[in-house]
Amino acid sequence: MVLLEHEKFFAELTKLFYSAREKGTVRMTVKRYDGRTKPEPRVGKEPLPTPVENMCLIRATCRSKKISTIVHGQEVKKFHQKYASLMRSSMDALKKQRKPKTKSKAAH
Repeated sequence: MVLLEHEKFFAELTKLFYSAREKGTVRMTVKRYDGRTKPEPRVGKEPLPTPVENMCLIRATCRSKKISTIVHGQEVKKFHQKYASLMRSSMDALKKQRKPKTKSKAAH
């Protein structure tokens, strides 16, 4: 998985959306991230320091391509606004699902 800066993440995410237009799915996951890159130590060993600020780890996958970025607490609003505008611009290719017409019982 590739960890990117925000601008590069949005550029790659745009590419993922366009590659998935004809056929495919882009999956986004958001989870809390405390900055640790090592697992919790076993009982009896020195614990890891507690994180100072809250962060989010955001991942996007499409087929075998995976990208991710880390958003700090102060940047969440700015990141979300940019993400929302990207989503609005990328949803123009969605097709409206047509439901098959069924015969009503009242017509018989």
